[in-house]
Amino acid sequence: MADGLKAVGLTNRGVVRVVGEDARTLLDGLITNSMAGVAPGKAIHAALLTPQGKIITDFFVTEAPDEDGGGFYCDVPLVAAADFAKRLGFYKLRAKVTIEDLSHELGVVALWGATSAADTLSLGFVDPRLPALGMRLIAHRSQTDAVVAELHGEAVTPDAYHAHRASLGIGEAMFDFALGQTFPHEINMDQLHGIDFKKGCYIGQEVVSRMQHRGTARTRLIQFAYAGGFNVPEGAPVLAGDKSLGVTGSADRGVGIAMVRLDRVVDAVAAGTTITAGNVEATPVRPAWWTAPWPIVTSN
Repeated sequence: MADGLKAVGLTNRGVVRVVGEDARTLLDGLITNSMAGVAPGKAIHAALLTPQGKIITDFFVTEAPDEDGGGFYCDVPLVAAADFAKRLGFYKLRAKVTIEDLSHELGVVALWGATSAADTLSLGFVDPRLPALGMRLIAHRSQTDAVVAELHGEAVTPDAYHAHRASLGIGEAMFDFALGQTFPHEINMDQLHGIDFKKGCYIGQEVVSRMQHRGTARTRLIQFAYAGGFNVPEGAPVLAGDKSLGVTGSADRGVGIAMVRLDRVVDAVAAGTTITAGNVEATPVRPAWWTAPWPIVTSN
């Protein structure tokens, strides 16, 4: 067994293929990140937004090598895959592009720990949000178990993967935030390499740029440490006294993620008011990857 390698097929992910001579240009004009970062073995994290700047879906996109047919493969939440493909089709107009929802055929494997064994696999890439998350690999659904076995890793459950990313403070759609209701800044895409603030226009760009320059993202996913190492279940209220701050998301070994009003958290900490999540005391924690000024300052 490769030392420390864990692997699992993520049943909640789908795959959309975008291929054709105009595919790169089409995607680049629609999404939050720059397609310049996409190549075989390399991926970006990005989102397709509404004109109001809210996330229709976030996703990863990588490129297949020419010898494997080329084209771009998008690793998308399964619940959003069909709509994502449909929306791309709506925007393609006369572009020379073919868009296919291949979710019935292709799936996603997550790998973390000692991932070097997967470095040479086609359609494999390091998670562009945070290297500590590990790698992701697009493969035929019927072969995901065989891929895990081929890598000689420890086969784990999807829950183990979600605990892993929760321990790093990284959110995921349907667990930690709702599609169609959330801005990119609220899931920290500005800090996790999901937005290119220097690229050309894309849908929702004006809203994203305004939030960046004015610092108006009052709601954020942030980490909390839960007293006693308790894992607070998803959807529990986060409170300061009787004031609502938000709701909890994923958790692992007493560390969880919650979507909260950041200004209310700041005020509660400054006032010395105990914050609770599902009746468990919760303390805000600054993740190691957090690059923006950390506004939550304790008095001691």
